[in-house]
Amino acid sequence: MSPELVAPHVPVLLDEVIAGLCPREGEIHVDGTFGAGGYTKAILNSGARVFAFDRDPDAIREGRILADESGARLTLVPERFSRMRQALSDRGVDAVDGVALDIGVSSMQLDRPERGFSFQSDGPLDMRMSREGTSAADFVNEADEAEIADVLYHYGDEPRSRRVARAIVAARPIERTGQLAEIVRKALGHHAGMKKDPATRTFQAIRIHLNEELQELEGGLAAAEEVLKPGGRLAVVTFHSLEDRVVKRFLKERSGSVPSGSRHLPAPTVAGPTPSFDAVARPTRAGEREIKSNPRARSATLRVARRTNAAPWSQTQKGNSR
Repeated sequence: MSPELVAPHVPVLLDEVIAGLCPREGEIHVDGTFGAGGYTKAILNSGARVFAFDRDPDAIREGRILADESGARLTLVPERFSRMRQALSDRGVDAVDGVALDIGVSSMQLDRPERGFSFQSDGPLDMRMSREGTSAADFVNEADEAEIADVLYHYGDEPRSRRVARAIVAARPIERTGQLAEIVRKALGHHAGMKKDPATRTFQAIRIHLNEELQELEGGLAAAEEVLKPGGRLAVVTFHSLEDRVVKRFLKERSGSVPSGSRHLPAPTVAGPTPSFDAVARPTRAGEREIKSNPRARSATLRVARRTNAAPWSQTQKGNSR
């Protein structure tokens, strides 16, 4: 038996994700957010085959060593995970046994100043997961004040988004992460001992907007529904309430758990589609031991569900629209 593939870092809620997926030898699983390959390595160690998606060319390039070591059981797919159905079909795979999604920015991206995702170390203001398209510098220097304020409010829950947007526009041009962080701190007031850096919400909002992360998540969940076999498992890790709300709503709808109405409203006259997921587990969060060793785990939430044999809702809705 070959030695286990060892991860250089441990991803958040690794044991819980693997327990939810329950990968077995000979199965096919999707790691929709490959990153540094932590989940993929654990799935490979079970004997399963993995199709690992990542739109970040750095992750795909650095994952080639693992792919070579895996004995052809790992296929790297340089795509957004929302396109997994088509990408798998192109590779001769119609259905899989498990899908794992770890939403948001990866440790690799956060820890590299040149990627511009974090203000912990100064770097160019970039934030593009795919290294293509509009950068964070383009956005803060070219978008109008109202658009910047809307992005900060909707994707960062920034209550003083207009004040921050006004300060950003007044300080143009802005090219560095440290520069943007200081502008936000000055606009909101920052002093030593604050529990959370006031620039955090602005960086989160711009990143989510540029990478279309919530739209990608919605697309990825729908794609997982299409590719999972009956009995297949879905495991999704999120890191803030915006993401978790999308996953929670999706699983409630697809499991038939959305309330059918109240005594104050008429009951629905048409039954919804047959539930496409069941066995929706209670949300899981990291314990104190994991949080102590990996502070990023503090905000993580894992949701797991099992695919039923019902048709994907997208197909049902298409059929009903004819």
